[in-house]
Amino acid sequence: MKTVYVFLADGFEEVEALTPIDVLRRAGLQVITVSVMEEQVVKGAHGVPVVADVLFADIDPEGADMLLLPGGMPGATNLDAHQGLSDLILTYAAEGKPLAAICAAPLVYGNRGLLQGKKATCYPGFEDYLQGAEYTAALVEQDGNFITAKGPGAAMEFAFAIVEKFCGAEKVQELKQGMMIEA
Repeated sequence: MKTVYVFLADGFEEVEALTPIDVLRRAGLQVITVSVMEEQVVKGAHGVPVVADVLFADIDPEGADMLLLPGGMPGATNLDAHQGLSDLILTYAAEGKPLAAICAAPLVYGNRGLLQGKKATCYPGFEDYLQGAEYTAALVEQDGNFITAKGPGAAMEFAFAIVEKFCGAEKVQELKQGMMIEA
């Protein structure tokens, strides 16, 4: 079973974290929510408290097949400032493992020079942080091992892109049908 770590920092955009968590779990993927804060309760940008599965210090660094960063402010900048997460991202990038980010969070990959020469998207106004990427303004963009998405309205398509990567297009169709989404 494929495992996805979803990193949560105070100020994360709830829709961009919880929608992918829900959809990926429906697809049968193991999703582990990881707090980069000092406690497991992480407060979203709109005041919704979420209890993460584990603290960053307690994860197995090699235990995931993908790292996923939800956006929101100051959630994305809180993720960007976490040294342990930065080191983990650089390791996964060097190994060619999948990395996903939505809304403002692609800035974390951009600030590390990981999007150079790749197509990427993000929340409007954060393009300058993509450092060397080809900004497409698409709802969801996939290039190599990166999946980026534009913002809260892209959360469902972002989740489906990840499901398709790990489980295939048939699984996406099955989920859309079960979730009453026009396919």
